Amino acid sequence: METFLQALTALHTAVNAAVWGPPMLALLLGTGIYLTVRLRCFQLRRFPLVLRRTLGSLFAPSRREGRRAGDLTPFQAVSTALASTVGTGNIAGVTGAILLGGAGAVFWMWVSALFGMATKFSEIVLAVRYRQTAPDGSHYGGPMYYMEKGLGMPRLAAAFALFGGLACFGIGNIAQAAEISGAVNGLLSLAGRSVPDWAVGAVLAGLTGAALMGGVKRIGQIAGVLVPFMAVFYLLAGAAVICLRLPEVPHAFALILQGAFTPQAAAGGAAGYGLSQAIRQGVARGVFSNEAGLGSAPMAHASAGAKSPVEQGLWGVFEVFVDTILICTVTALTVILSGVCQGDGAFLTGGQAAAAAFNAVLPGRWGGIVLQVSMLFFSLTTILGWSCYGQRCWDYLSGGSPLAGRVYRLVYTGACFVGAVGSGRLMWSLSDTLNAMMAIPNLIALLLLSGEVAQSTRQYFASSRPGGAGRR
Repeated sequence: METFLQALTALHTAVNAAVWGPPMLALLLGTGIYLTVRLRCFQLRRFPLVLRRTLGSLFAPSRREGRRAGDLTPFQAVSTALASTVGTGNIAGVTGAILLGGAGAVFWMWVSALFGMATKFSEIVLAVRYRQTAPDGSHYGGPMYYMEKGLGMPRLAAAFALFGGLACFGIGNIAQAAEISGAVNGLLSLAGRSVPDWAVGAVLAGLTGAALMGGVKRIGQIAGVLVPFMAVFYLLAGAAVICLRLPEVPHAFALILQGAFTPQAAAGGAAGYGLSQAIRQGVARGVFSNEAGLGSAPMAHASAGAKSPVEQGLWGVFEVFVDTILICTVTALTVILSGVCQGDGAFLTGGQAAAAAFNAVLPGRWGGIVLQVSMLFFSLTTILGWSCYGQRCWDYLSGGSPLAGRVYRLVYTGACFVGAVGSGRLMWSLSDTLNAMMAIPNLIALLLLSGEVAQSTRQYFASSRPGGAGRR
């Protein structure tokens, strides 16, 4: 049995190296660059407008016209998407990228986010454009529908749905459950207590099962409450760390920029990071964090009641900004400013190093409390968000079979227990592989349908000008 597991691990390592090799990085960044050019770099030029139409709309009078009773509000849709994207990848993933790729990996996360804004915007526009209507009048959709309806490629759609249906158990479930188990015992250890992993798994499975029974609408409502709270909580804690080490912030940014283009010696005497490792870790963790190009978030946004595909697509730009530019950067600065990447920090896991970073700066036990509470909320909402994506994928593959839906929900709930009692270390690597396999068909579709995105975007912004036809 041990020999079999070793062979399986070796096979997976080879596959992971292949799918995350230079061709995949070129496809990810190349698609983002291509879409940015076709959209005339609107994510930078129009960013103030993006903020007004997204964050600013939360303070405007609510408008329900065109939204069905079963639809999510645009904010619930982006909250559901952020629930899945803002997860342990923002803490343990970012820290792990710095440990493996050096501070320069942060720069390449920023680069992936810049172009990822155009990528996520495009996939959301297409998902809303080609979404379907359920018998109750609510909307649903995702990349599989614009692959089938827009491209006429049902086999490509089925491949995406299959990879997405498998990925939900890794990136969205088992890896997150393992982090939750560690976070719970991390909190209890502060009081000198502990709890068996199986007990954590049982409670987590129960909570997940109860949420799944309410469908996408209930999960959207839960996300609409939890996501803003957890994001603000974590950002405030990170801001406190940065303020306490404010004089060292310029040096931290200098390390990031220097490491982005210069190979570094690894902490603890290990082999040098290497420029390629910094790029790979930065891009991979950027994608793992904001999921731009994976095709996951469009499945949530397709359920929104927005009348305009471009209007909903703007929330995708905002989503990447919050996830990577804000939250991931706060994590990165906390880790770099704490100095845990030096010496023995090189031998810690991402989660352990992140905890050590907060503990090194915040007084008393506040660092550990902040980190573990954040991990709990981030991981729990990721599990809930990805449950929606898996449901959409398996519904597509089964033709909407109620039996297949029930089986999926049962298996997904059980996977929470498995993740809590096992190690999540392998699942981080496996999730990388599944991310790539999921992204390939989606990126192909985005490239082939980019003309439709560009045309819709031009029409939207043209009609948004003073005197434009029919826009506010």
